[in-house]
Amino acid sequence: MRVDFGSLDPKSCYKLLTAVVIPRPIAWVTTVGPSGVVNAAPYSFFNVFGEKPALIVLGVQHRADGTPKDTLANIRRTGEFVVNILTPSLAAEMVETAAAYPPERGEPEAVGLDLAPSTLVAPPRLDAAPVALECRMMTCLAFTGDRELVIGDALAMEAREGLIDPDTLYVDWQGDMPLARLFGTRYARLEEIAPMPIPAPRPRAAE
Repeated sequence: MRVDFGSLDPKSCYKLLTAVVIPRPIAWVTTVGPSGVVNAAPYSFFNVFGEKPALIVLGVQHRADGTPKDTLANIRRTGEFVVNILTPSLAAEMVETAAAYPPERGEPEAVGLDLAPSTLVAPPRLDAAPVALECRMMTCLAFTGDRELVIGDALAMEAREGLIDPDTLYVDWQGDMPLARLFGTRYARLEEIAPMPIPAPRPRAAE
């Protein structure tokens, strides 16, 4: 079967793309509103795209009326955000923060998530998250009227004790890997697999 994306409506494109590009990491993003309210929202159009600078990219959907959601509005205004990485034990709370709370009510307060201060940016991190990336916005790109790409520079990482070896910088998730997004309302628990180092090129076959 061949699918021509140009002939499909946006909803159908989204349905197919998110069903085959799996699993995807989840950015649980914290920002600060104009009155100081802390917002937390999950995004699975997210990944890291470089190391110097440490590029973080978020795909942020607008509301149905075309106005930016709180996360994007806060990032545009302050230029700062924190990407919290979650493990399966926080899945229920993460899904709850996807609900449409008004700007004056922060999701961490509504759901009961404790906050911890960041070092280099104003938005706090989620204390229960094992990893948090403190980010500064570099630019926003809009290709359509309903979604923007936020490109940020990850300035620092806060990780729970024991997760990173201070000498080798080896990350040991100890079997509790980050939660992954599949499609629709489905999520996945990642499992360790056997290492597969890249081999040397195969020699040419004898002629």
